[in-house]
Amino acid sequence: IEVFRYMIVNRRMEAALESMYKQSKVIGGLYLSLGQEASSVASAYALDRDDWLGPMIRNQGSMIVKGYQPRATMMQYMAKGTSPTKGRDSGSHYGDPKTLNVVAPISHLGDSISVLAGVALGARLQGKQIACLGYIGDGGQSTGPTYEGFNFAAVQRLGVVLLVEHNSWAYSTPVELQFACKDLADRAIGYGVPGVIVDGTDANQVYDATHEAVGRAHRGEGASIIEAKLMRMKGHAMHDPAHYVPPEVLEFWKRRDPIVRMEGYMRETGWMTENQIAEMH
Repeated sequence: IEVFRYMIVNRRMEAALESMYKQSKVIGGLYLSLGQEASSVASAYALDRDDWLGPMIRNQGSMIVKGYQPRATMMQYMAKGTSPTKGRDSGSHYGDPKTLNVVAPISHLGDSISVLAGVALGARLQGKQIACLGYIGDGGQSTGPTYEGFNFAAVQRLGVVLLVEHNSWAYSTPVELQFACKDLADRAIGYGVPGVIVDGTDANQVYDATHEAVGRAHRGEGASIIEAKLMRMKGHAMHDPAHYVPPEVLEFWKRRDPIVRMEGYMRETGWMTENQIAEMH
């Protein structure tokens, strides 16, 4: 029920931000995660209090789970003096290494993974085995920093959990022009770590896979890769109308809306009644 609520909060916050962007209240770009709420929220929910999070610009739902109030992200996008960076940066480029254990997103894709490996190594030197959850897209997964950072985590058996959000389009580049393998989880073989594939629109699958990977990290068994198949239902940012995505592809994923799927699960399993779901919204 908490995961369901966080997903709704994630979407409502971004809907408000989209409206504010169109009113010219957002400074700079706006990066939305429509269709990816299950991936962000359910994965972060599997972390323990002492575990660390390394989100990307679109994982705003995971930051809410970790303890940020939605107003922090909204003020950040408006560059307010009361935002987490006091108006000195835009978007979701903020973190909290002192209290919430959140590494601020790094625009250079893949660089956060090395930072998370360093955090895990630092914890080990203090006698602690923690999980460090990071995210990367299908395009960013092919960058050199991603390989270098995650390979180090794999060799050192550090508890880095890398969630690959396989969106099928790295900005406007389709997967067939990005890599020759079918599933990015197959790359786990080269790293020598477990790699699993989940339906990224199903919060339960995402949570189960992340929970298992986090458990491995806590036991000192090393890194893991989780490939979440999903679709970013908006363009790269608000300036990108995403005309390059075929309409039939968008329609396919629209029928797999993660919040609608979670509603159905709650209803069918008896976790919530129709009235309780309506009240939650």
